[in-house]
Amino acid sequence: MKVRHLFILAMISILAACKEDIDTSARYVFKDYTVYSYLSTFPQYSEYAKLLSEVKASPISNTTLKQLLTARGHYTCFAPTNDAVHAYLQYLTEEGIISEPSWDAFPSDRVRDSIKQVIVYNSIIDGADENYILTSEFPVTNNAELPLANMNDRKLSIRFGDTPDSLYVNYDCPIDSRNKDIEVTNGVIHCMHKVIFMEDLSLTQLFNEIVLKKREGFLVTAKVILACGLQDTMSKVRDEVYEKLYLTKAITDFDANKISWTFHGASGHRTAYLPEHRKYGFTVFAERDNFWREALGKEPADITPADVQQWVLDNHQYSEDDEFVADNNFSSPKNLLYQWITYHILPCKISSDKLVIHNNEKGYNIQNKNLTIAQDEFYATMGKRRLLKIFESKESNGVYLNRFPKLDNGRRGTYHELYCDEDKVGCLVDNKSDSVLNYNVLNGIVYGIDAPLAYTDEVRNNLQRQRIRFESMTMFPEAMTNDIRKCQSTDFRHQFIHIPPTSKYQYFENMDLSDDTWFVYLNSYGYDWCNLNADELKAEGRYEVTLKLPPVPRSGVYELRYKVLANGDRGTAQFYLGTDKNKLAPTRIPIDLTLATPEKTGWFTDSDDDEYNAEKDKQMRNNGIMKGAEGIQNSSATERATTYTLRHIVSRQFVDADKTYYLRIKSVLDSDRKEFYMDYLEWVSKDVYDNPVEPEDIW
Repeated sequence: MKVRHLFILAMISILAACKEDIDTSARYVFKDYTVYSYLSTFPQYSEYAKLLSEVKASPISNTTLKQLLTARGHYTCFAPTNDAVHAYLQYLTEEGIISEPSWDAFPSDRVRDSIKQVIVYNSIIDGADENYILTSEFPVTNNAELPLANMNDRKLSIRFGDTPDSLYVNYDCPIDSRNKDIEVTNGVIHCMHKVIFMEDLSLTQLFNEIVLKKREGFLVTAKVILACGLQDTMSKVRDEVYEKLYLTKAITDFDANKISWTFHGASGHRTAYLPEHRKYGFTVFAERDNFWREALGKEPADITPADVQQWVLDNHQYSEDDEFVADNNFSSPKNLLYQWITYHILPCKISSDKLVIHNNEKGYNIQNKNLTIAQDEFYATMGKRRLLKIFESKESNGVYLNRFPKLDNGRRGTYHELYCDEDKVGCLVDNKSDSVLNYNVLNGIVYGIDAPLAYTDEVRNNLQRQRIRFESMTMFPEAMTNDIRKCQSTDFRHQFIHIPPTSKYQYFENMDLSDDTWFVYLNSYGYDWCNLNADELKAEGRYEVTLKLPPVPRSGVYELRYKVLANGDRGTAQFYLGTDKNKLAPTRIPIDLTLATPEKTGWFTDSDDDEYNAEKDKQMRNNGIMKGAEGIQNSSATERATTYTLRHIVSRQFVDADKTYYLRIKSVLDSDRKEFYMDYLEWVSKDVYDNPVEPEDIW
């Protein structure tokens, strides 16, 4: 014990002599300390430790944070120093909330206690059954979010400074470079030189504040969005109806005893959990004010929505197929400015590191995260549903909107980007700089772009000339907003997500589920499945699932394809397609989702003879079946090299770009123990699949 006391005294002396710096670079684990006992030992944290002893763990609990952080667990604590706490009180004084920088100066106990709770809740992430988060495990993309929310149910973003050791939480809260990764028995402590305080702003409130204060950066965009009457939509934060149903258990988790499945190599009954919330979210891609200053020759404060509309009209930032009016009724969906700005907005909140998800594309290693082959995502925008492509490759040096490069996509190619014509470069998304607006916004994020964004004829044509492969979860904006899709967590609550039948509550707006459908999303983060992004959807029971499909860019003949990882657990499903959700026509005969052997599917092993391979591919297509994609893999093989990974051609028909299409999948078996599997779908125009000059690639 004497040695221990001497060690503590020595550490305190170091703190006093070196401005509270502790060099923990050796990653010593303080085994005799919990998070709280460590903080209470060193005087630099005395103010914060006092707050922990006063703030309750929840509104209905008598347990304090001190007690919580003394118990077993996996806590990540961003602990502000005394100087940081005092600086925050000074800030509240300057804002007129308190008369002097003192806890005794608050106008009421309620306000004071609320501030204390916010400080503490924002600083702690409860890892539950998972591990705490070291700085070495922070996301590598600037402005990306940590995988788990803090106790205030907000995610913290990470920004990298100019030096390797400079790290910031939520843009401007610095982590002490020497006092980080302090590991204790129940977590890790990162010393903070600023209190983490997040304003509860909606995007509407943010844009109103920008306009009121004439704050440059995205001032013109804010004016346009407000003028187009999007305030009510973009002020939505949380679905309170769902909250009530969830809290009162009017809707419940999936009954684990109803059915059993195999997941992560283990068979048995598995509970699938309802999402805890149904939040609203938006992603805005915006031209910066400097662009408008140059384009219009006026200061951003003087630029009006009418000015922007005239620029859009003069510069032909629309398609000839668009029907619009260019009047001052900006809030009308028929208005040109409304159509233009809504193409800049996605109805989901996408964090910086998920604009393009990299997981198991060919050659990619999820551990080192070095980019390999080109990847893209397709989303339907707000307003009139139009297609937006988000792209990233090793060669692009960033994330782009509507980029159409030439790829090395031959049968013996690499699927890397060879070059990109100047008129097909697209818009570079600034998801890395400190101009990204996200850390104070509850329901959205704003990214700057380096070129004007519009759904022009050129964009439509380029989209039509490529295969549009969309991961099923991109059809459901709620999945990204609520951290369902590819949540970076191995906890079962985040691995097994249950979506209730529509009669109970329609969680995904673009999907209808019958009462006999048991629907589960399998996140499979960190696991090795030969699926796009490695995740999948399952419908079990006597299922009937109806999906609102993404739009096509141009009217014409398209194939709709469905990918299946076939096995004996699957069933047989009838597909229906059309524009009237209540009168959908069957597409083909029912598809047997268990077909997995070459004898039944025509699958073959690729040879060294590409003419032979092309002929065999043609024979499979004649039977309505294709091999899986070469660009998707697990640790064993690519989809194309896997016998049970197939694409079924569901339909081949004319598709109208101005109409909404629905796909229904219905079980034809008299059994509730067979499942429907879903990974990705493809819209492929005749210009791609029947191109005599450049046949469709295998990727």
